[in-house]
Amino acid sequence: MKFQVRNVISDIDRLPNVQVYGRVAGVQGMLVEAGGVQRQISVGDRCHVVARDGRRVPCEAVGFRNGRALLMPFTAIDGIGLGCRTEVHETDPVVHPCEAWLGRVINAFAQPVDGLGPLPMGDDSYPIRATPPSAHARQRVSGKVDLGVRAVNTFLTMCRGQRMGIFAGSGVGKSSILSMMAKNTSCDVSVIGLIGERGREAREFIEDDLGPEGMKRSVIVVSTSDESPLMRRQAAYLTLSVAEFFRDQGKDVLCMMDSVTRFAMAQREISLSAGEPPASKGYTPTVFAELPRLLERAGPGTGKGSITGLFTVLVDGDDHNEPISDAVRGILDGHIVLDRAIADRGRYPAVNILRSVSRTMPGCNNEQENALVSRARKLLATYEDMAELIRLGAYRKGTDPAVDEAVHYYPMLEKLLTQGKKDATSLHDCYAQLAQVLGMPFDGDGMGRR
Repeated sequence: MKFQVRNVISDIDRLPNVQVYGRVAGVQGMLVEAGGVQRQISVGDRCHVVARDGRRVPCEAVGFRNGRALLMPFTAIDGIGLGCRTEVHETDPVVHPCEAWLGRVINAFAQPVDGLGPLPMGDDSYPIRATPPSAHARQRVSGKVDLGVRAVNTFLTMCRGQRMGIFAGSGVGKSSILSMMAKNTSCDVSVIGLIGERGREAREFIEDDLGPEGMKRSVIVVSTSDESPLMRRQAAYLTLSVAEFFRDQGKDVLCMMDSVTRFAMAQREISLSAGEPPASKGYTPTVFAELPRLLERAGPGTGKGSITGLFTVLVDGDDHNEPISDAVRGILDGHIVLDRAIADRGRYPAVNILRSVSRTMPGCNNEQENALVSRARKLLATYEDMAELIRLGAYRKGTDPAVDEAVHYYPMLEKLLTQGKKDATSLHDCYAQLAQVLGMPFDGDGMGRR
């Protein structure tokens, strides 16, 4: 009741003194052209178009043309015609998160979609499109994050405030590895954005992959593939806004987004509709400007809290150098590559260790941990160089001692990297198991130097 009263008072305070409105002057594709309001709004402002059936359609200004405002609706434009009333909103889009949002599933407007009743609102407002903290005011990336996945904990160790990309084609296991991390992470809170997901897969991810254990400390933001590009884009922004709230409470937040590619596709649809010329593979320049603005919001905060980011990239045609993959890889602090060939031979999670990198390693490890990882990587690289000859039976044992050694250890390393969805391994145990496989000493605590 207390939350509801505060929310009503806040809504009353934001009511405008004067209502500014115009009329629809044209409709083309996904765009609505409105006259009479072009001097009252700017790009990014919100308004409502009143359809012929009385339905109020929320819209966002995405540009101007021939003295008219170009509006893109968040929902279907059915019922919008010439002369329909267009009402301008004076307030910036904000949300009011609170601790009670944990365990809830919300849409891009921060409305509950899980059937569990109204969503309580907090006291503080957080803008949907916030700017990242100043680079000089932020804390350093420090302290390891336990994600429970052996391949990542051991070979691609992440630190609090680090941003990592998960690059993979469709059906290679992105959602599965995300759910494993969400359930087993040492972070206080998980905020998960499902951007452009199939409606069927969204519920399966929440109920089967994440489960009650993962849900109780998570907030899920869902925007399915059938929703408008504005809804998909706003869901990505909202995911970061909710993560920023928990970061400001001094918590370590694991922010996961599946996927950044669908955010980029949504921005491409918006930009092309507004008349922006396409650039690389049809993506407009605005797409490449919006990606760092979104991804830079994750990272260390100015106080105790942090946002550790895991952003999946849906690789187009398994081409890891396509425009979005290339742009995101240059922004983030490392990348995890899921390989279809590894998945085809039945090893999950299908992490390609040799093509993946964490930029906080080896700085976050102690000397003993770095020695273990370096030794294992060298063995994997040696085996992969000779893999074709070994599988064809063309390599003869005794020809090269280094290859013989790699052949001996490779099955054990593959077994270490294989992990079930319900299996979790701590940081210390990951390194201890690797040391046992390699026959090397290990007495560290798994926390390294940071």
